[in-house]
Amino acid sequence: MPAPIEDKLDIVLDVKVRVTVQLGSCLLPMREVLELAPGSIVQLHQNANDPVGLYVNDRLVAYGEVVVIDDNFGIKITELVGSSRAPS
Repeated sequence: MPAPIEDKLDIVLDVKVRVTVQLGSCLLPMREVLELAPGSIVQLHQNANDPVGLYVNDRLVAYGEVVVIDDNFGIKITELVGSSRAPS
């Protein structure tokens, strides 16, 4: 009798994956990149209240809101990719 799917998944549950939160992005000419210094401000193409993207191994899996927990940043998942509505 074949093993249940849960038993088969045990083999990969401890595999580490890279999780990235993308706050926003922008395009800069190389001239501006070379002029960056401590204190420089880079304006992103994202509004402050827009959801951020949660990526696992470079694949978008969810959207969320940035939260502060003690002195650390975190993300509160608001929507999984593939659910009924994509954020605008």
